[in-house]
Amino acid sequence: MTYKVNKTEEQWREELGLRYSVLREAGTDRPWSGALLDEKREGTYRCGGCSTELFKSGTKFDSGSGWPSFYEAIDPDAVELRKDGSLGMMRTEVVCATCGSHLGHLFDDAPQTPTGDRFCLNSTSLEFDEAN
Repeated sequence: MTYKVNKTEEQWREELGLRYSVLREAGTDRPWSGALLDEKREGTYRCGGCSTELFKSGTKFDSGSGWPSFYEAIDPDAVELRKDGSLGMMRTEVVCATCGSHLGHLFDDAPQTPTGDRFCLNSTSLEFDEAN
């Protein structure tokens, strides 16, 4: 697939450093370990690969899962949803629609939210910009 931001894997590896395994190889942060899990300030969450705006702090909620969770993206076209059959189960992978970087997974198990959705994301895959 072609994205607006395209780089070779060597360029991604050099630019992302330790974040490469999560963003480009669909790795996962250990639960309860992410720097953005307990982030409470108002602001915007961006893709850690290309800085595209993805989620607003107002849609973040405590899902109890150990990863930052949101109930909707800024724009449905900001993320791409893919079927993921890894780990012997069917899930929905969430990737940045601008650069194709892995963000996490989407689950429909959040009845406490307006959408019922839980975008369960890796802190490593996100950047946070505090609102002015």
